[in-house]
Amino acid sequence: QNIVPSLKPILHSDQGWHYQLKYYRDTLKTMGIEQSMSRKGNCHDNAPIESFFNLLKRECLYRYNIDDLTELKNIVAKYINWYNNKRIS
Repeated sequence: QNIVPSLKPILHSDQGWHYQLKYYRDTLKTMGIEQSMSRKGNCHDNAPIESFFNLLKRECLYRYNIDDLTELKNIVAKYINWYNNKRIS
């Protein structure tokens, strides 16, 4: 079940065979996650988020020794707030 009902999480992936399995799709649906897949043969669909994750890792995550999931969540939340609201772009 979706932890925060007002959020509509989307999981984007390629069209790998494991992402197309019924039990996988059913699990996502049960969790309130919408599945999104790249168009066949179009790897550029995922480029913007790949670029963001590259920045997140280089500018933030690689600078810390993270010990647990709570610490990771806090670090990522702070980075996203900075990225969206404070950085010069």
